[in-house]
Formats: sequence, structure tokens, C-alpha cells
Amino acid sequence: MKDELLALIEREVLGWPGVWKKRDENGPGGVGVTGYRFGKPQIGHVHDDGHADFRFPREVRDELIRSGRAIPHPAFPNIRTTASYRIRSVEDVPGAVELFRMNYDARRRTSRASSA
Repeated sequence: MKDELLALIEREVLGWPGVWKKRDENGPGGVGVTGYRFGKPQIGHVHDDGHADFRFPREVRDELIRSGRAIPHPAFPNIRTTASYRIRSVEDVPGAVELFRMNYDARRRTSRASSA
């Protein structure tokens, strides 16, 4: 089931212009990780065990956690720029995609500003 959920997320995220993926079979704890990037920066990554991690500015991360749209990173809860999201059912897919999209949109804005 998790593979199907992660495939739904991947299809959506890879459909955005400029996004590509990098697979690491030997991620933390021996669990595979797939990172998604826009240009060089990563917009987030998904662990095979069904959770995704994202880096946000501190204020954004704190608000996502306060509002219940993300959780602190399970292994590094005190890193104030990293948020996680659990993907357990098809109902969780839109929430994960929303977090990827937030980072994607921010990176695109940054990319356009630096090339102007």
C-alpha cells in the first residue's frame, strides 16, 4: 500500500516543471529515500517507510506544526527548520503534496528573482 501512495505523490511532484528525483537506497536507518529537487535544492524527500521530510523557514515550520499540517521530525524534533509528514492512507497524499508544493513555489520564486 505504501508503494502505491508514494507513487501517487511522485507522479504529481515530477509533473511540475524542473523537478527531478534522486534515489538513495541506503538512507537513514537503512530505509530507502527518494529526494525531489528543483534545480539543485531539494524540495523534500520521502522515506520508503511512509513519511516525508521538508525544510522550511523556522516561522513556516512552526506554523505548520501548530496548525497540525506537519509534525516535528521524529529523529530530530529540535531542528526548528525541519518538518515531517506521515503518509499512511490515500487521504494523506494531498497534505504531503501541499508541503512539496509550498517548497517548490518558494524555490521557483527564488530562482526567478536571482535570474532577473
